[in-house]
Amino acid sequence: MSDHSALFKPLDIGTLTVPNRVLMAPLTRNRAQSDGTPKAMAIDYYRQRASAGLIFSEATQINAKGKGYIDTPGIHEESHVREWSRITEAVHAAGGRIFLQLWHVGRISHTSLQADGEAPWAPSAIRAEAQTFTADGFQDCSEPKAMTKEDIRKTVWDYGQAARNALEAGFDGIEVHAANGYLLDQFLQDKSNRRDDEYGGSIENRLRFLNEVLEEVSQVYPRGRIGVRLSPLGQFNDMGDSDPKALFSAVVDSLNQHKLAYLHVVEQFPGSEASDEDRQFIADLRAAYQGVYIANGGYGLFSAVEAINSGHADALTFGRPFIANPDLPERFRQGADLNEWDDDTFYGGGRKGYTDYPFLADATKKENNDE
Repeated sequence: MSDHSALFKPLDIGTLTVPNRVLMAPLTRNRAQSDGTPKAMAIDYYRQRASAGLIFSEATQINAKGKGYIDTPGIHEESHVREWSRITEAVHAAGGRIFLQLWHVGRISHTSLQADGEAPWAPSAIRAEAQTFTADGFQDCSEPKAMTKEDIRKTVWDYGQAARNALEAGFDGIEVHAANGYLLDQFLQDKSNRRDDEYGGSIENRLRFLNEVLEEVSQVYPRGRIGVRLSPLGQFNDMGDSDPKALFSAVVDSLNQHKLAYLHVVEQFPGSEASDEDRQFIADLRAAYQGVYIANGGYGLFSAVEAINSGHADALTFGRPFIANPDLPERFRQGADLNEWDDDTFYGGGRKGYTDYPFLADATKKENNDE
């Protein structure tokens, strides 16, 4: 039997100690109420997965302007805080730990999802060649409005208020979502950021918004309970940069100065294949980062063990495997078969494909009853 023990050694992630390195990735499931309040069934969904070393919540809007898809949750209203509190309480009662991922979609939105049909906000008025999911199905993203400096200041404050709400809701920490072509990523990359003020142009200027957000949220949570998610290879949501190596090297250098709990990197998107050059780029960024490094993207049991044993990663996040296997750490520990996921139930719907995947113990019990 292969040695999987590397995945089950405790790890200090900032000031939080986790019992294993099988972490649950943030997973958009589109099952919140239309006003962004989590539904009651989310309590069971997260509680079932409490054996993860750490749960990263689904991406959660910091304000109403940050919404880009139907039925995604927020953390900016009293009802949001109240229902998230029930979720964190359930996770903690089951022995788990959970961080909230703070999200603003920027230009990846549609006017139908915005208050009074307004245009979404972005660093520059450049429409993304991408689609988002609305009440009428997938639609092309709307042309955004370029944010004013006052818009930026207000949004930075909203990140801080979202962090305060997360703390009130009982989250153990927060993850600032700066990946996947959403607002903070849009400010970082020059395909989407064509500003000519102090938030655009040079790499230092394009980093300013992210740095201001991190300073703001660190007034609420200690830096040892804050992480950042990046996707340096991502062209998802119509992203790109003229010099990604220089950009993301500078981002990592800046994050080193913040001394956060961790860096969480999307190394590969589903359905994509990283080239040797891509892998070397990721390896260089990992070598440059001076804290806990969490890797995401296409990992399975054996590749995860290898990543930890080689020193490439300190922990791994798993997405679709955690959707279908609420007890994924135990299945990895035993080298057991995994449930297959149902793509058709990833987004939207009810409990089917959400809270009804069987645990390993359930399968064993059924086998014994069949004998």
